[in-house]
Amino acid sequence: MKLDLCHSLKVISVLILCLIPYIHGSALLTPSQEFATGLSDTEEKRVRDTAAYMANRDLFTSGLEMERSEQISRKDAMRVSAERISQNKRIHEHEEHLKRMNEDSLMHPPEFVIKPRSHTVWEKQCVRLHCTVSGWPDPRVVWYKNNVAIDPLTNPGKYNLESRYNVHSLEINRCDFDDTAQYRVSAMNSKGEQSAFASIVVKIGPVSEYGITFQTHIVDKFGVSFGREGETMSLGCTVVIYPALHRYQPEVQWYRDDVLLSPSKWHHMHWSGDRATLTFTHLNKEDEGLYTLRVTTKSGYETYSAYVFVRDADAEVEGAPSAPLDVRCLDANKDYIIVTWKQPAVDGGNSILGYFVDRCEVGTTHWIQCNDTPVKFARFPVTGLVEGRSYFFRVRAVNKIGMSRPSRVSEPVAAMDPADRARMRGTSAPWTGQIIVTEEEPAEGVVPGRPRELQVTEATKNYLVLSWKPPGEKGLEGVMYYVEKCVSGTDSWQRVNTEIPVKSPRFALFDLAEGKSYSFRVRCCNSAGVGEPSEPTEPTTVGDKLDIPSAPGKVIPTRNTDTSVVVSWEASRDAKELVGYYIEGRIVSSNEWEPCNNKPVNATRFTCHGLTTGEKYVFRVRAVNAAGLSQFSQESEPVEVKAAIGGGIPHGVLPEMGLRGNMCQLTEHRPRWTGTHETVQSPPDTMQKCNKKAQADTEAREGCRAASSGLTVLDPVERQSSGVKRGFVSWAPGLAKELVSESVSDSVFNSLTDIVTVQHLDPVTAEIQDQAAETAEKSEAGQACKFYVDASANRDTERPKREWTAAPTPPYGITVLECVRDAMVLAWKQPTFIGGADITGYFVDYREVTDGVPGKWYEGNIRPVSERAYRVSDLKENRKYQFQVRASNIAGVGLPSLPSDTFLCEEWTIAVPGPPHDLQLRDVRSDSVVLLWKPPIYQGRNPVNGYYVDIKEADSPEEAWRGVNNNATEKTFIKIKNLKEGETFVFRVRAQNKAGVGKTSDVTEPVQALTKPGTKEIVVDVDDDGIISLNFECCDLTPDSKFVWSKNYEEITDTSRLTTETKGNKSKAVFNTLGEEDIGIYSCLVTHTDGASSSYNLSEEELKKLLEISHDHKFPIIPLKSELAVELLEKGRVRFWLQAEKISANGKVDYVFNDNVLSQGEKYKMNFDKNTGVIEMIMESLTSADEGTFTFQLQDGKATNQSSLVLIGDVFKGLQKESEFQRKEYFRKQGPHFIEYLGYEVTPECCVLLKCKVGNIKKETSAHWYKDGHEIKADEHLGFTEGVLKLEIAQISKKDSGVYEVVLKDDRGQDTSKLNLKDQGFKDLMNEVFNFIANSSTPLKITSTEEGIRLYTFVSYYNDLLQVTWHYKDSAIAFSERIKSGVVGEQLWLQIKDPTEKDMGKYAIEFYDGKGGLRRSVELGGQAFDDAFAEFQRLKAAAVAERNRARVAGGLPDVVTIQEGKALNLTCNISGDPMPEVTWLKNDREITSDDHCILKFESGKFASFTITGVNTADTGKYSILVKNKYGTESGDFTLEVTECTPDLGVTSYWTDAEGNVVYGPNSPREMMKTAVTGTKKQKRKESLIKNLGMKRVEDERKERKSEDLAVQKDEEKVSAAAELRASDLEQTKDVKEEIDQSNVTEQPELQAAIPPDTQPENIE
Repeated sequence: MKLDLCHSLKVISVLILCLIPYIHGSALLTPSQEFATGLSDTEEKRVRDTAAYMANRDLFTSGLEMERSEQISRKDAMRVSAERISQNKRIHEHEEHLKRMNEDSLMHPPEFVIKPRSHTVWEKQCVRLHCTVSGWPDPRVVWYKNNVAIDPLTNPGKYNLESRYNVHSLEINRCDFDDTAQYRVSAMNSKGEQSAFASIVVKIGPVSEYGITFQTHIVDKFGVSFGREGETMSLGCTVVIYPALHRYQPEVQWYRDDVLLSPSKWHHMHWSGDRATLTFTHLNKEDEGLYTLRVTTKSGYETYSAYVFVRDADAEVEGAPSAPLDVRCLDANKDYIIVTWKQPAVDGGNSILGYFVDRCEVGTTHWIQCNDTPVKFARFPVTGLVEGRSYFFRVRAVNKIGMSRPSRVSEPVAAMDPADRARMRGTSAPWTGQIIVTEEEPAEGVVPGRPRELQVTEATKNYLVLSWKPPGEKGLEGVMYYVEKCVSGTDSWQRVNTEIPVKSPRFALFDLAEGKSYSFRVRCCNSAGVGEPSEPTEPTTVGDKLDIPSAPGKVIPTRNTDTSVVVSWEASRDAKELVGYYIEGRIVSSNEWEPCNNKPVNATRFTCHGLTTGEKYVFRVRAVNAAGLSQFSQESEPVEVKAAIGGGIPHGVLPEMGLRGNMCQLTEHRPRWTGTHETVQSPPDTMQKCNKKAQADTEAREGCRAASSGLTVLDPVERQSSGVKRGFVSWAPGLAKELVSESVSDSVFNSLTDIVTVQHLDPVTAEIQDQAAETAEKSEAGQACKFYVDASANRDTERPKREWTAAPTPPYGITVLECVRDAMVLAWKQPTFIGGADITGYFVDYREVTDGVPGKWYEGNIRPVSERAYRVSDLKENRKYQFQVRASNIAGVGLPSLPSDTFLCEEWTIAVPGPPHDLQLRDVRSDSVVLLWKPPIYQGRNPVNGYYVDIKEADSPEEAWRGVNNNATEKTFIKIKNLKEGETFVFRVRAQNKAGVGKTSDVTEPVQALTKPGTKEIVVDVDDDGIISLNFECCDLTPDSKFVWSKNYEEITDTSRLTTETKGNKSKAVFNTLGEEDIGIYSCLVTHTDGASSSYNLSEEELKKLLEISHDHKFPIIPLKSELAVELLEKGRVRFWLQAEKISANGKVDYVFNDNVLSQGEKYKMNFDKNTGVIEMIMESLTSADEGTFTFQLQDGKATNQSSLVLIGDVFKGLQKESEFQRKEYFRKQGPHFIEYLGYEVTPECCVLLKCKVGNIKKETSAHWYKDGHEIKADEHLGFTEGVLKLEIAQISKKDSGVYEVVLKDDRGQDTSKLNLKDQGFKDLMNEVFNFIANSSTPLKITSTEEGIRLYTFVSYYNDLLQVTWHYKDSAIAFSERIKSGVVGEQLWLQIKDPTEKDMGKYAIEFYDGKGGLRRSVELGGQAFDDAFAEFQRLKAAAVAERNRARVAGGLPDVVTIQEGKALNLTCNISGDPMPEVTWLKNDREITSDDHCILKFESGKFASFTITGVNTADTGKYSILVKNKYGTESGDFTLEVTECTPDLGVTSYWTDAEGNVVYGPNSPREMMKTAVTGTKKQKRKESLIKNLGMKRVEDERKERKSEDLAVQKDEEKVSAAAELRASDLEQTKDVKEEIDQSNVTEQPELQAAIPPDTQPENIE
């Protein structure tokens, strides 16, 4: 904050200093002051706008540094003020300037009078771009290269900028390739800005550096090298460069597998001036490959290559696999990084179980394992990374034996999005010279939109990867993402990443159910909220989309050198994402396989080095992709390691010869073309049937050709003596003169038979051409000439006699394919008649045309060119030229063509490519034709990336052209289908590059869509040995016809893949080793015929089909119904078996274990049923020595097969353990045993039943039950042989937890079964009990009580351990004084006290059973709540009335008998609210209190009835009546008066709080013993107990009441008791005696409750 304040103060001070000069002058610029400018209002406004623009520009330029360091929002006010003052000042100055000028027409925007032109220059040359610009004020001119301003100071001497008199120039010195670019010149003033463009193309010049040509030689070369992981190695070569220049440094580069290497910690490069060295600091398998040293000078380059093999390091654990290789990181972002690797070649003899991926943060040495379980797929997304941090990764392989060494670590990769990574690299946009200052107002939060283009980019059974594009609307802040999934067929979307949102638009999902189909969608979120979901993906089934490749096909080894063999094989069928192949080899006499390569090779052919000379080897191959390694192929045939016999070039084919000529050289090396070309054999031409007469060559040309040949004609005797076969040519007299005298227009061949005869003629060469030329000269004398031709190169075959030969007719259709400053590339069409012999070459002449007047012809080439395209050099720029072409064959040079059109020699700068050329038609059929062409020579600014073919009927107008292909094809041929039969068509081709589509080629000759009679097609054949061949037959052969086989319409010259054989009119092309390299279109062309040709498309599907057929023919196998399997029999015996589909009686089987043949014996029992094809081997048991590989080898004549079963490690131990178990089980079952071991079952009554099923029982067998080692039950003399033993546990509780055991025993042995019902076992049992209880519960019901509303359910049985939860609106209820729950018997209830409307809703009770639980629910609302609430109100009112009504709380005795004269006192408790009214009645008449009968009502609780002296008149029925507003209650008793007896005191009766009658202390003992009848009897007894404080006695009585005898005894006991007064000891003794009679002595609590002073022993 302090820094910001200081900075603000500094800015303010600077502004004040800037404003001081203008404050003094501001008084002069009052608002009312006007300037007499002399301009109109519109003009003045325009001037102000212009001045404001200039002022703003200058202001921003001068204050750039200050404004870059300030935040706009902090200085907005000051900036506006400063800008206003500065603008006013500048406007004033500008208006003053306009007043002085007073001429508006002087101001206009920049305009280019002369624009810069594009140039094409050679390297090391200088080039100048210049332009002329007008405008006022004077424009400011800036030059740009690829939109980046050119600053001469950054590269002194490279650029030179000049501006004089409105002429501006840019000079570039010593141009190099980097100067090839688009240049822009920009002119700007206050009126506007204009730009102009020009391009500079820098070509490699013909002049070498230092004006000399360097010769480079690589000597002292390194050979094929072998190393081991962890070792160091150096590769080096000595380089000799001549001439040797001091300090000259050639460019030295190292490549591995055609990939340029750069220095790293793994390999270092060194150049000492004459020796290049590549050093490996730590060899890894990634370093294996073909290494190439390339030494480049300005004159060219030299290369040398050799292979480096890297063997595995020794495993840390013997039998462990070797380390994986080529660990790479793909798709790195904030949330995960996908790590990929390649599987190793060596698995240690055990299949690899999977791979572990480790990571290590850069800067640390701590490696962390990323996956808990091994992954088999060689690709794994690593999550849990810290955003922005960089990591290394490595991979380890694991098998049953152990773990491999870790792989070489990957390159470091940061856990961040690619966009963030690019920003961290510091990329920035080029400076454009314009500053734009903006201020962003704080934007309100915007909820992001939907993500776009969601798709599943990768899916395996372990994980799935989604990717999408961010939404278009997301506000100014960043967004994060939530991913949701949904099982297909449902609408239940589940959020996957609930806790942590995804930061990048990619996400990896784990833990998906394999085989299930899911859809996915994504939502964006930011601080404003969560947006709408994206469109869901299509349903995706979880599973591996990539299968392990099938085993490669046939393996064929071929001798190469004394220490190497070339191994080729058939590619795996239907292999997807193939990584490559591993090759293994072994010596025939050994069984140990060794890897030939430790890095997968992508080809189907590999050279295995390091073999022992003279040994015989066999090889096998397997394929690998990310899913794993395939099975091994069949073993190859043995091959002896020795040098192969070198074969020469096939006869009649030159190394340079191709079916379509030397087009590639012409195109790829066009900057280095010269005027001289090497002669190569011309492409075969089809002889045309025509009637035109051959034209002879001119005498000058003929003499030139003969003189240049230098050929010496040998005498026939000399030829014969030298042993050379000779041929001769006979030339008819006068032929040359006849041909020369005839004009081109009317020269016709009338009869050409028997003119020239050639015997034993060899293929054409340059010598034959010159001899033919000499013969043509001699023919002018009218004499028949004969000369001999050397045919020694063709001794083995004799050619048929050629009947006639003549010079070809002139070529035609000359066009320009490319034009530079001093050279032009021409193309032409083949002569319509080639003279009966192959064209050996062409000669090009040119002449300059000046002002329409042609000059002298000059030769463009001395030696003939075989191509129909040629570069004519040494021309002059901006001059016009004409060209003519002649064709030559063995008969001589034909007449020249007509002069071409006039062409201007100027540099082509168009962006699009030039026209294709040399269009040819093949395989003409009724509905299709094949069109071939050559690429354009001029490719434009970018390489050609495709072609378009047009078609139209031959007689149709130009508007009828239509396209054949909608999408550009990259090939230079196309098969045009769906033609109309019999129709004549023409074709043309256009090339395209990034800039667009170029010019069209010349139109082909018309061709009729018609299949000629006798046309044959290529036939594919597979013989019995599995050899695949293509066969073609032609019936229209001529003596000079040849079968020319091509692949993709390029002649096949490499016989390593295909061998051709021709016999008569049939030709065969035999595949040496058919593989993926051979996929393509094969065609056969027959020369010197009327277009006889055919094509065959060998597609990938066709290749697979042919390989299957070939393999079945060559390697017949015995089909198997089932592979070798193992199973266990009775007594734990082990059976190995397989079943063959069909096998003859001569079939043989070898049983092999670990390469040792087994034989029938005590341990092994073999059986071979040839009828069913079942082969089996039985072993009694397995021991540790039986661990290994079992193999059944089958042979039936030529057919073979084998099947193996590997039993090692955990698999063997598991099988051995199971065998031993089965064996023990067999012996166990010989005595009493358990068929089903001890388990439990819960009955519907919620009783637990322990039971087990036993077998093989007899009478003497006993079963003993134990719990925690203590016997609890014994079953003797079981009466069944097979049955169920049971033990029932009723009302289970925690005390029943323990370990239960059942032991069966008799004289044959014993068997034991245990059941653990402790801890988790007991929990599982109780959960099942709870499940029964929950399922027995009744639906939840509603009732009302006086306290509120009660919800209840009944269960069939209640257990104290049962856990229930009450829910209200799906939330657990927190209980309080108002809401309680409880259990009464089997009823579970929830009480809501004083309910209100807030208590309405859904209530549920949930029973816990350890699983999903059971829930019963009821809706307390609507009418149900209203009814329950009304009932609650009613019951509450009734309870209040019942509780407050008037009542006699204590009852009165039914009958009271008393002697006359005694005093009677009765007292009872009265209750009621409000206080009741008390009325006494006698014989239903109300009585009042008087002296004789005293009635009292004290404290509102006690009502007493006292008669002071009882007489007979008091006899009667007495009643007490109590009454209040809630009700009335009465109590009655009958008073009987007997005769008078001595006065023993006053008898008083009173009642306790519960209405029990109590005798007074002064009553006689006899009266106390008077029986009290009715219900009072029991009440008196209870009153006595309570008065003595004996509640515990009552509780014990209730407990004993459950026993019937005790209940009857209690009902017969004493019915009353009295509270004894302390003054009447006698009565107390009587009461004690009565209590004793009532069996009080049987109740210790009652005895103890009697006061001590009233105990019998304390009574005096």
